[in-house]
Amino acid sequence: MPTPLERYAWLSVAAALATIALKTLAWWLTGSLGLLSDAMESLVNLAAALLALSMLRLAARPADKQYPHGRSKAEYFAAGIEGALIVLAAAGIVWAALPRLFDPRPLAMPFVGIALTGVATAINLGVGMALLRAGHRHHSITLEADGRHLLTDVWTSLGVIAGVALVAYTGWLQLDPLVAILVAAHILWVGFGLVRRSLSGLLDPAIARGEQGEINRLFAEYSRRYGVSFHAVRTRQAGARRFISFHLLVPDEWTVAQAHRLSEEIESRIRSLVPNASLLTHIEPISDPASYDDQHLDR
Repeated sequence: MPTPLERYAWLSVAAALATIALKTLAWWLTGSLGLLSDAMESLVNLAAALLALSMLRLAARPADKQYPHGRSKAEYFAAGIEGALIVLAAAGIVWAALPRLFDPRPLAMPFVGIALTGVATAINLGVGMALLRAGHRHHSITLEADGRHLLTDVWTSLGVIAGVALVAYTGWLQLDPLVAILVAAHILWVGFGLVRRSLSGLLDPAIARGEQGEINRLFAEYSRRYGVSFHAVRTRQAGARRFISFHLLVPDEWTVAQAHRLSEEIESRIRSLVPNASLLTHIEPISDPASYDDQHLDR
């Protein structure tokens, strides 16, 4: 049975198939390079949606002996490859558009093409917003990347529609390939952004600043209440997973049971603040100087 994230990925696949059909028909009827560039981006949407589906399935697999921390980083591969596909699509658009700058051709049935592209754009807008909301809610970079890609497609489609309308109204035929090249430049920017974010994720960045702030406020609360201290706080994010480790320094007279109960309570509070968090706590005596010598990663 598909997971909730996989169902959203299937929705993206269905949207890509529908928009490919509509935009390809619009290009075939009009001969517009601008509409062709829009259809090519929808082909990338389909490839990206299928890739997202496979990576979400891989990321959802449970941890095992070979991958004890799970496979949540698979989502970064999906986002990075999607960005690379966008870059390739942009290059193809420019390749097709440049000759038409010097050999422009009139458009046939431009307003039929505009209507078909408008329907496809409405589909992408609805699905893109749904994917973005789901990506934020489930902390999925794959769904978020796919949603942003679809919303980018919405803006480029609106630009193409405006360009085709202007060509039909003014008769300036060179405007059609110029619009296609502008679309290519825009999606290049989006593609490089996705690749950059994917590479950043593979380098184990810290969790979001807002989540770090919640943890620091929690530590300050427990320091005031119990006279404990915290250091060596480290966080990292791997797809939807968050990994948090810290040292808890407790009064010397505390028993192991006392310190353990407090650490369990703190970990429970952190899990309520930071979704999908895995925690590791190290307990130390607060007055031992050696407790303060182990704050570095390579100690």
